[in-house]
Amino acid sequence: MSDFIINLSDAVCGYPEFLLLIGGGLFLFIYSGGVSLRRLPWSIRALRHKQASQDGKPSGQISSLQALLSAIAATVGMGNIAGVAIALTIGGPGVIFWMWVSAIVGMSTKFFEGALAIMYKGKDSAGEVQGGPMYMITQGLHRRWHWMASAFAVFGLVGTLCFMQANQLVEAITTVFTTPMGLPDSVGLRFGLGVAIVLIVGTVILGGITRIARMASRIVPLMVVLYFMLVVVVMVMYYDRIPGVFAAIFHGAFSMQAGFGAFAYVALTGARRAAYVNEAGVGTASMMHGASKNTDPLREGLIAMIAPLIDSGFVCTLTSIPIIMAGNYAGLADVKGLYVALGAFGQLLPGVGQYLLMAIVFFFAFSTMFSYSYYGQKCTNFLFGADKARYYNYYYLGMIVVAAVMPLHTLVSLMDLAFALMALCTMATLIALSPRVKELMRRTDWNKLYR
Repeated sequence: MSDFIINLSDAVCGYPEFLLLIGGGLFLFIYSGGVSLRRLPWSIRALRHKQASQDGKPSGQISSLQALLSAIAATVGMGNIAGVAIALTIGGPGVIFWMWVSAIVGMSTKFFEGALAIMYKGKDSAGEVQGGPMYMITQGLHRRWHWMASAFAVFGLVGTLCFMQANQLVEAITTVFTTPMGLPDSVGLRFGLGVAIVLIVGTVILGGITRIARMASRIVPLMVVLYFMLVVVVMVMYYDRIPGVFAAIFHGAFSMQAGFGAFAYVALTGARRAAYVNEAGVGTASMMHGASKNTDPLREGLIAMIAPLIDSGFVCTLTSIPIIMAGNYAGLADVKGLYVALGAFGQLLPGVGQYLLMAIVFFFAFSTMFSYSYYGQKCTNFLFGADKARYYNYYYLGMIVVAAVMPLHTLVSLMDLAFALMALCTMATLIALSPRVKELMRRTDWNKLYR
């Protein structure tokens, strides 16, 4: 079964996913007039701008800022550390450049996701306002496409299970703490650690979206700043290696020494891992932005496109610099994930590096697991009704324990496959509805917007 999942994921998540996410995102970038580059200053203004709902009643559950921070909490997670380490192990330093390209393209995709999440909200069986790809499809497309909304929700029940986060958090704990103590890395130990993670995550997610958003608004700024400070310390100590890091990134991105096939493989690896990290076009973030009380589609779109800039652009670069400096990613036969990142920081900051990174890992892993539970709950709500949605959390918590004891390669492939199928539904919807966002952009006086 593991081999089947890995082979199927490799087939679906290679060129097809590259063309879907990067090709579709490039189309939206061009079609929007380069919104991710031209309108970035407006994103900052939109973040500061406050707007009440048109009828005085809230059309969601959280603010736009909380929606952004909750979406970032989901994307700035283990993928930014373990995912980048995996990409470097597989494709070398050149994959980082293609992550940057994916971030620029993904910002345009996120703009359309955020705007359409506000334009096409729906109501669940309890009459609560909801948003996301399911409601974009049911409210914005013809009735004959409604099956695709259900398909997205089914794929979402798998894609939002945080397999990688739980697995890599356990991997970090065993690497840094239990193995040096002489405890064997057994299934029983991993099961126990999985149960401990469940107890922590459960105290937050069982409180609903308001508690998740409140935690995200506190954790995200802190964890990004702390991680930035840690990497800056490394860069100051090894400043002479910085030029070599960026030289390796650009040389690896465009090197044709091994032929076009190797070049394409590096580009595919970078785009594939970036898709997992920033989730642009996957549809998860639009579920969070669909819960915003905001009624201005363009404002939500501008705010939404900040997320890929932070996760794929900024945080992934922070991770790559120490790993490339250490060089411990090269020549590994197996996907090592977080093991590589911990080893790099331990090598560059002897005695304390891996413990400092471990503290950051806790923030990253738990912030993602908090937000992902909400995505899965929204999918359950759509498929089975609002009164059944709360049961998803118990399924979600149980699968964390399963993820703690499963092989990493299988988990990565399963998540990639689910994300690719979610992206197929989302990108088709975004492209089909993009003329309506384009028309709204055309009617907008950008010079007067959010002064």
